[in-house]
Amino acid sequence: MNGKDIRIVNWRQRWRGAGVFAGLAVYSLFALSPILWIVLMSFKQGNDIIAYPPKFIDFTPTLENYRAIFALPDFLGPFWNTLKVTVGAVAVSLCIGLPAAYAIAKMRLPLREHIAFSFVSLRFAPELFVILPLFVLYRSLGLNNTTLGLIVAYQLITFPLIVWLMRSFYEEVPKEIEEAVEVDGGSVFTKFRIATRMSMTGILASAVLAFVFAWNTYALPLVLAGKDTQVITGAILGFMKFADIQWGRMAAGTIIAILPSLVFTSALVGRMVDGMTAGAVKG
Repeated sequence: MNGKDIRIVNWRQRWRGAGVFAGLAVYSLFALSPILWIVLMSFKQGNDIIAYPPKFIDFTPTLENYRAIFALPDFLGPFWNTLKVTVGAVAVSLCIGLPAAYAIAKMRLPLREHIAFSFVSLRFAPELFVILPLFVLYRSLGLNNTTLGLIVAYQLITFPLIVWLMRSFYEEVPKEIEEAVEVDGGSVFTKFRIATRMSMTGILASAVLAFVFAWNTYALPLVLAGKDTQVITGAILGFMKFADIQWGRMAAGTIIAILPSLVFTSALVGRMVDGMTAGAVKG
C-alpha cells in the first residue's frame, strides 16, 4: 500500500468517525430534548410557556417558579420525605439483599435458580397489581401514611434489583480466594465479607440503580402514603389544579426532583471508576 492509499484510508476513517459522532450528537439531543424543554419551562412565565409558536430564546428568564416552590411547605416536606424513604429503602435492601445474593451465587442451595427467579419476578408484575393487597394489609397493621410502611413497600422495587445484580458480581469472585479462606479456617461470614469487599463496584452500581428506581416510583406512594408522608412525585402532581395547571412550578419542581438522583449517581459513579482503575493497576 503506497502513501496515497494510506491517506485515502485515513480520510475514510476520519469521515466515518465524524459521521458516528454526528449521529450520536443528534441522538443525544433527541433524547435530552424533553429535559431541556422542562428546564426552559422552569425559567418562563406563564404566558411564555403557552405561547405559540414556542419561545426558545426570546423570553425573559425568571426565578419566580423556583422561589414559589421553595416557599411551599407542600413541596419541601414531600422532598425530604422522598429522600428519607429512598435512602432507607436502599439501605435495608443492601443489608438483606447482599447476603441473599451471596447465598444464591456461592452456596449449593436446593432450588437455587427458582429462588433467584422468584426474587426477580417481583419486578415483572406492575406496581398496580400489588397495591390493593398492600393497602388492605397496611390498613390492618397501621402502616398507612408511615415512613416505615413506605420503606417496606419500596423493597418490591429495590430488593429484587440488588439481589439480581449482585449475584452476578459475587459469581465473578474467584473460587481460589474462598478456598484460601477455608484453608485459613475462615467461616462463611469471612468469605462473604471478603467477597463483598471485592464486589464494591457492583454494590455501588446496584445502589445507584435502586436509588433512581425508588426515587422515581409513583404508584406505591400514591396509594400507601398520606398527607404526612407524601413523596415528591405526588407533590409535583399537586400543581395540576382544578382551574388551571401551573406549568412553570411543575417544571421547576421536576428539575429539583431530578437533582438528588443526578448528585447521588455522579458521586457513586466517580467511586466506581476509581475502584475499577485501582483494580486494574493492582492487577
